[in-house]
Amino acid sequence: MPVVLSAPQPRTDNGDYPPTKKWTREECEALEQAGLVGVRDYELIGGVLIQKMGKKLPHTRALRKLMRWLNQLFDLCSLQEPGIDVAREENATNNPEPDAVVLRRSVEEIAGSIHPGDIRMVAEVSDTTLSFDLGAKARLYARAGIPEYWVLDVNGRRLIVHQQPEAGEYGSIQAFAEDEMVQTPLTGEATIAVRDLL
Repeated sequence: MPVVLSAPQPRTDNGDYPPTKKWTREECEALEQAGLVGVRDYELIGGVLIQKMGKKLPHTRALRKLMRWLNQLFDLCSLQEPGIDVAREENATNNPEPDAVVLRRSVEEIAGSIHPGDIRMVAEVSDTTLSFDLGAKARLYARAGIPEYWVLDVNGRRLIVHQQPEAGEYGSIQAFAEDEMVQTPLTGEATIAVRDLL
């Protein structure tokens, strides 16, 4: 489970939590410039600074395999962009950094930050953060209208493909087991066995 830096706080005598601070991208940039927070140490999700977990060997291996395959299909596949934009109304308090991003055009053509309209697909490789990736992050990406979201579940040895974002949720969520072949509208005629990504 990700480590949350701003909550929970100790309970007061009446059982309620004291007020917590919601962070913005602007404030996080100021923290980085002051050297108080490392640029790759956290992710900003819903105004909460979430410390990134160290990547274990199975995570690193799966991410390399996923990137190798995606790079064979797409020229515009990128590893861990330094944060992407989400829905306009949520952008100030969210700066997610997916493990992989497939873009519609090259990074050199994109001025400023990467907007949802620039993105064909995002992917997370998940070992210790599965419920977070399938919950909060899936809803965040769906509200941004990102057409396809993959979660490669290392421990469960499966791939969960989210498609058809509408009204803040993905209308289609399909889990592919280790021995199944994956093919989606994004990949066209190309297929791959889930086991070859793990």
